[in-house]
Amino acid sequence: MARITHAQALILLLSASMWAVSMASRQHGFNNTGWSYKRPPCPQNSTSDTPNKIVVGGSQKWTFGINYANWALKNGPFYFNDTLVFKYDPPSKTNTHPHSVYLLPNLWSFLKCDLSSAKLVASETQGGGDGFEFVLKSWQPHYFACGGGAGFHCNNGTMKFFVMPMFRRRRY
Repeated sequence: MARITHAQALILLLSASMWAVSMASRQHGFNNTGWSYKRPPCPQNSTSDTPNKIVVGGSQKWTFGINYANWALKNGPFYFNDTLVFKYDPPSKTNTHPHSVYLLPNLWSFLKCDLSSAKLVASETQGGGDGFEFVLKSWQPHYFACGGGAGFHCNNGTMKFFVMPMFRRRRY
């Protein structure tokens, strides 16, 4: 099995971060490279000077079969002190494949869906009702994954995503 060095992981993380920032810049009109494209409207969570509560998955919530990496790209950027709300059904007779939320420690764990060093931040029962809230308090990538189905929900590539909180622009 090939192992990644710390230097390779850092290069990969920096590349992903630069790509994310460039995509955010393109979406909000900060790109001066001359690309011609129709600028999409800014996501709703970028128009406020105050922290927002964002339901992960929107109306579909945290559920199997949704590509959350795509959801994060379409609903970003995310900012410091924004709250991600994970809503999902607790275990029951009709819900035999419940969900959970793990915070993975690094990009490599995220790519491999390696939950062995991850921190369980929301158990199978914490997503009911108003859901579980996670506040983006630090300037670092936050890697999230579902531990449901003995890791299958993450390993199939859909129930995982990452966000890199940004600073809010000051409005004058």
